[in-house]
Amino acid sequence: MDFSKWVLLLLIPCLFIPRSCLCSSKPGLTPEELARIPVEFLNLAQKPEIVDYMVGIRRRIHEYPELGFEEFETSKLVRSELDRMGIQYKHPLAVTGVVGYIGTGKPPFVAIRADMDALEMEESVEWEHKSKVPGKMHACGHDGHVAMLLGAAKLLQGRLDELQGTVVLVFQPAEEGGGGAKKMIDDGALENVDAIFGLHLSVKFPIGAVATRPGPILAACGFFEAVISGKGGHAAIPQHTIDPVVAASNVIISLQHLISREADPLDSQVVTVAKIEGGGAFNVIPDSVTIGGTFRVFSMDGLIQLKQRIEEVIMRQASVQRCNATVSFSVKPFYPPTANDKALHEHFKNIARDMLGPDKILGMEPLMGSEDFSFYTEVIPGYFYYVGMKDESLGKMESGHSPHYRLNEDSLSYGAALHASLATRYILENQQKSDAAKESSHDEL
Repeated sequence: MDFSKWVLLLLIPCLFIPRSCLCSSKPGLTPEELARIPVEFLNLAQKPEIVDYMVGIRRRIHEYPELGFEEFETSKLVRSELDRMGIQYKHPLAVTGVVGYIGTGKPPFVAIRADMDALEMEESVEWEHKSKVPGKMHACGHDGHVAMLLGAAKLLQGRLDELQGTVVLVFQPAEEGGGGAKKMIDDGALENVDAIFGLHLSVKFPIGAVATRPGPILAACGFFEAVISGKGGHAAIPQHTIDPVVAASNVIISLQHLISREADPLDSQVVTVAKIEGGGAFNVIPDSVTIGGTFRVFSMDGLIQLKQRIEEVIMRQASVQRCNATVSFSVKPFYPPTANDKALHEHFKNIARDMLGPDKILGMEPLMGSEDFSFYTEVIPGYFYYVGMKDESLGKMESGHSPHYRLNEDSLSYGAALHASLATRYILENQQKSDAAKESSHDEL
């Protein structure tokens, strides 16, 4: 028999194979099965062994807080836990960052992110696990964020058979003003990633609830500093001086006119002068005064325009008072606005509804605060949301960046379960879209 007949005989049986057998061996999940995934993850996350694990991680990190790009011990702890779970990772990215991979190493790729850095302040909360590092404190919940992402990793490791794609665990340094997200991107943290999710714990919302919105959720942000120089002298003879204090006062008032007289009242903007330094005696006019502050707006074009006008106002108002001025802006990158992808908003609402119920999904207005998660959303579709931890039985809880900040550890289970659910369902719902890309993608693992 010649070769062509052999080929024909081999092909004939294939014509009678059902099409479903040519696809994945694992059939697609029904809507009911998909809806059960978030509930099952929450049930697992609330088991004592998972809760104790996350609480233990959070307290270890809380006792030894580290500032941006100095998270060496935190990063070491993360890598040690990933090693124990058998999760492969890349390190270092952005000095101390870690990126782990769970799944097949093939598309679709979805990332979940936690920031790791602490703040430069003394903790005032007296408890067993108070910060042991003078002048440093986890006062914004990043210790909890790391614990929840490691908890999510444990949950995901238990459902590897469903992960016909790759979950990327992003442990990021230096969110607090350092722009760590941008450096993570520059070092390849988002390679092949299709979407990214991030969260923040909040005392504003009740435990068991989440808060979010589509579109802009946090503002773009920049910082400035100006030195206004005149001629010092005795306060009793101001005519022999060029008073930089008066000049600085005029500058501060004029900067507020940028918002009240130039900005569209329907376009939220903020210019705040939060620092003023000058002089050290009641009867001496100083040679110079330094002012500094921040400006916020919901578009990068608006941020650049506001930056230009801040510089113009400071220079010209100082000149009116016969002073000179130098204006500098933060060498750290300006934070873009954080905007939630509308398709991912629907994805999030579906997950949160299945897990928590529709009444636990709270709407919110955009906030003038900033987050370097925004750098991720500039590159790929991203989604940022808040996990509530308010509990009346715990009394008044201070918001972030307070030395009296406390974290409700009961909230950790919700964050871990949301991380795991968002990633798993994203992969399951996007498998077919990625089939064509699988052929050309390289294997991350």
